[in-house]
Amino acid sequence: MNLRKSFFAAVAVAASAFSVSALAQETHTLTLAQTWGPNSPILGETTEHFADMVESMSDGRLKVRVDASNKHKAPFGIFDLVRTGQYDMGHTASYYYKGTIPNAMYFTTIPFGLIAPEMYAWFYHGGGMELMQKVYEPYGVLSFPGGNTGNQMGGWFRKEINSVEDLQGLKMRTPGFAGEVMSELGVAVTNIPPGELYSALERGTIDALEWVAPALDFPMGFHQIAKYYYSGWQEPGAEVQFLINNKTWNKLPADLQEILRVAMRTAAYDMYIQSVHESSVAWNKMKEDYPDVTHKVFPPEVIDALRETTDRLLEEAAAKDPLAKEIITSQRDYLKQVRPWINISDKAYLNSVAGE
Repeated sequence: MNLRKSFFAAVAVAASAFSVSALAQETHTLTLAQTWGPNSPILGETTEHFADMVESMSDGRLKVRVDASNKHKAPFGIFDLVRTGQYDMGHTASYYYKGTIPNAMYFTTIPFGLIAPEMYAWFYHGGGMELMQKVYEPYGVLSFPGGNTGNQMGGWFRKEINSVEDLQGLKMRTPGFAGEVMSELGVAVTNIPPGELYSALERGTIDALEWVAPALDFPMGFHQIAKYYYSGWQEPGAEVQFLINNKTWNKLPADLQEILRVAMRTAAYDMYIQSVHESSVAWNKMKEDYPDVTHKVFPPEVIDALRETTDRLLEEAAAKDPLAKEIITSQRDYLKQVRPWINISDKAYLNSVAGE
């Protein structure tokens, strides 16, 4: 079915769930494990909002119990928790599982790739959803877009980066494909759970880290330790995901499946716009209260090296794996289609009012 028609059909089906007769039907409670800790802003709010929508739209026939990482103790193990049926659902980021499912990471983001609106357009109109299900189907798991942070910042650094040589030996937390790129340029890359990032930076376990953007970075307090805040290149539109165990999905009535679809899509949209809003608020607050924080952009020499390394690694991945090639090619082709329009619309507008 056409994805757009499917979505609006889903809305109609979801609305029917509010009928009085629904009260007599069987009820279901799903469990959801998330990578994020308790009371996590934006990311954690997204799952709570999702659960509230599901219960409301189903008139109580479907409920979702959300467990934060302190409950299940496996912040980077969400895929396995859902795949094995220990949890019905998960909320996480696909690039955390590149060691188990290398092709999953492309559905979070690719360096120098699609920005958030382009990513959603690719998912729902450019074949991205179909490719994502192709990757997850062998594991008995369904994956759906679960919210976008927008363009992420390049990270917090204790020292200024003026050349590629400055990256040599740098200890940095940065996940996914970007971590592989940085590693190629001499960075000692590590991936640390969110709850441990501040202490790792404070103790000098790492010299730099990339988390998200002001909305989520400011509450973490990174600006108190590292004063150089760089714009990004690595995650132009970082998408998190909802995972659902296929057996759980198949046990649900069709109308409850559609309610889940609508709730996930709405929660994803709400997370994106909340991220934009909260980052604007946090950045203005940070500039006012911490004037010693310095915004930087990586010099052209560094950006060129990052881009060249990214292109080479993508070519190598495509050469090794036909499915990786299919995904990479699909995103590149879609970027060629959509970016010219972005350039003469959003980009041209922003350039024309740059002084405002």
